[in-house]
Amino acid sequence: MTIAERKRPVVALLYREALPPGLDEIEELADVRLTTADGLAEAMDGADVLYQWHSFSPALRENWAAASSLKWVHVSAAGVSQLLFDDLINSDVVYTNSRGVLSRSIAEFTLGFVLDIAKDSQDSLRLQQARRWKHRVTRKIQGQRVLVVGTGSIGQEIAALFRAVGLRVSGAGRSSRPGDEYFDEIHSSRDLAVIVRDFDYVVLAAPLTEDTKYLVDANVLSAMKPTAHLINVGRGELVQTDALVDALRSGSIAGAALDVVHPEPLPPEHPLWSMNNVILTPHMSGDTEDYLDDLGKLFVENLWRFSRGEPLQNVVDKKLGFVPVP
Repeated sequence: MTIAERKRPVVALLYREALPPGLDEIEELADVRLTTADGLAEAMDGADVLYQWHSFSPALRENWAAASSLKWVHVSAAGVSQLLFDDLINSDVVYTNSRGVLSRSIAEFTLGFVLDIAKDSQDSLRLQQARRWKHRVTRKIQGQRVLVVGTGSIGQEIAALFRAVGLRVSGAGRSSRPGDEYFDEIHSSRDLAVIVRDFDYVVLAAPLTEDTKYLVDANVLSAMKPTAHLINVGRGELVQTDALVDALRSGSIAGAALDVVHPEPLPPEHPLWSMNNVILTPHMSGDTEDYLDDLGKLFVENLWRFSRGEPLQNVVDKKLGFVPVP
């Protein structure tokens, strides 16, 4: 069958306010039904594809009965655990995410956290605001040891960038295995409470699953070196927040840099806001000036593949909740 003879796929495009970039290219390949959450059931009737540009909308779960013709769902986010539900998991619908699109940006942001900590940038800003000239010494990062929890696309980009500036990088994943081009060695994340004692920075870049929820608890935090820092660019629920607050207050760890927290957004009265040994950013580590364009390009590429019956990129193992590393 030639390309011209193939039936054009029907794409239900779920958005909230702004439409995605690349809409003209999508319309060249498919018949597009634009919809917000309240119209999703009607838009999905007979549709082959759901393009979930409104990344974290629960609308698919709420309107699953109308998804009888769906063959493929794509979401413009990397972490999808909160979007999966039993009917979708047990269906034949192929599910893809945006793994890898933001990985380099997140890695750069994470390196920024390490440099902020090592060079005491936060204290420099406070002293500048107070108009105080106070000389200090800072820490060099070369030779410091980092444990990256999560050895997928984001973790690999972090490791590559860190190694380029002289950091020594190990990984922690679902199982222990020999090191590779990114990590000197790879431990099982189940053994965090045993292995974290050897590292100056513990970086969380893992997906949120039933196995990783609250992975960093009081036992893990108490096992870290008192000079060590926790960095979280993964998901807020990877960490037991109350235990982290206790560890920061007691000096069990030196500090934390958090782009994600739980709950999120962080309530104004939460103690993390006022701690001098904490850096907080509002879940923005992957959001560069052109990140929406990059997310849009991935869907167009996958739609091109879908329309030709070719394998899709970033197919999620729905039972695991993420794209398995080869």
